This record gives sequence, structure tokens and C-alpha cells, in this order.
Amino acid sequence: MSIPIARLQAARYVQPLREGGSLPAIVDTDGGGLFVTKFRGAGQGAKVLVAEIIAHGIATAIGLPVPELAIIDLPDRFGQSEPDSEIQELLKASRGVNIGLRYLDGAFNFDPVAAHDMVDAPFASLLVWLDAYITNPDRTARNPNLLVWQRKPWLIDHGASLYMHYDWPSVNAARVTTTFPLIRQHVLLLRTGDLEAAERESVAAVTDDVLQSILASIPDELLMDPVTGDDSPDAATARTRYLQYLRARRAASPAFTAAAIDAREALRASPSQPFSARR
Repeated sequence: MSIPIARLQAARYVQPLREGGSLPAIVDTDGGGLFVTKFRGAGQGAKVLVAEIIAHGIATAIGLPVPELAIIDLPDRFGQSEPDSEIQELLKASRGVNIGLRYLDGAFNFDPVAAHDMVDAPFASLLVWLDAYITNPDRTARNPNLLVWQRKPWLIDHGASLYMHYDWPSVNAARVTTTFPLIRQHVLLLRTGDLEAAERESVAAVTDDVLQSILASIPDELLMDPVTGDDSPDAATARTRYLQYLRARRAASPAFTAAAIDAREALRASPSQPFSARR
């Protein structure tokens, strides 16, 4: 059983979003509306998209708001009229399966000071747990990867998470169960409340069935991408590898949650800094 994800065909390249090195873009789809699309041919390729799908599924399971996810198919002639040669090469390298997140029209970037009243302790605690679980380094004050839409924070851009999958041979028991030191840089760490309660709630939600459903929803084409996909012999083996990692990481949850609590208390005990000074 897999979590149902809409599969849409890209109809029109609307606008590039020149953030970072991946060149995502707003893409109009055939009957599905606008999606912020990440392309398989960019940067570190398919594994970024795999990480996005897994993070999206886990966030949904524990009740955190993420924009709707869709598989976006790029037809062979898509973007041929694009005048920018860099973008045209990117689109050419991304024919076939890509992913998109629903474009939230009117959303704006989360500001940790201005949007203070939109984040409560339970939300912050769940988000810190999620980012420690999936080893997401991109939730800092300088780069929170949160949008505010309809007076509510929404999670975006998890492509840098699960970075262990760039070097599977080095993933041993010690690395799987390690704490996540970068959590001390988390934009919402100081706003968390009962992190142990958030951990219990999250672990109860992220069952084996949920993880298997998330992994089953990943298209084989992403897992077995010839350039940047998994080095497993087939997609089923790749899914098993991710499942084993996510199970072991879940079992290590008390350790990385305790480390997050220690990091928070250390920050509280240190002289206060403006958000701009935190990394």
C-alpha cells in the first residue's frame, strides 16, 4: 500500500525561483494548477526528490502542515522555447519524473521575530523532533524554510535532509543512531516545550506501516535514476534500505531528543544573541 500522490503533466514553465543551486520553478500543470517544482536534473538530482517525498510523508503523519505534494511529469518537448540556456538544459535533463509542492499564492517567508505569535510550543517541538529524525540542516534563523500562508506556518524544502543516502556504504549502526548536533542551530529550538511528549507522539505516529506506505509512494524512476539514484540493484532493495534506516533512526529517538533538550538548555543559559547571529 502506498500513500496516494497525484501524478500530473507539466504544461507550462511559469517562473524560475533562483534560490540555492537547484533552480526550482513555478510550473503550471495540465488540470492540476501551479506547483513549485524541483527537477531531477539539478544539483544532486534524484536523491533530493526522494528526501522531499520521505520528509513530506513523515511531516504529514505527525500532523505538521506541508503543501500538497505531486509527481510532475515533464514531456519531451517541455521548455523548448525557454530562452535561458541554463534552464533549457536543466529541463532537458529532467524529462520524466520530478516532484512539485503546491504553490501557495500570497505566502511569504517566515520571520522568526515578526511571526512569533504563529508558532506555539507544541508545533515547535514536533518540528524540532522531525528535523532531528530526518537530519535536516536547513531550518536555521537565516534559512528557516518555513512559509506563512493564511496565518499559518508551512514546511518547505527538505531536499538536504537524509544526507546519509549520498554515502550508503558509510551508514553503520553508530551513524544511524547518532544524535544530530546541528539541531542547536534550529530556528525554533528555543520555542519548544515538552520535547519528550512530542517524541512519544511522533514515534507512535510513524509506524512501520506508515514508513512502508511513504516509501512505496516513491516512483521507481527516482530510486533507480541512472545518474544520481540509489546504487541498489532494484527499487525494492532501495526501499528496504531506507526502511531499515528509518526504523533504526526511530529507535534512536530518545537519544537525539535528549540531545535537543541539552542543546536548548545550553542556549537558554548562554548570553542572548539576535537571530541574525545564530547559525
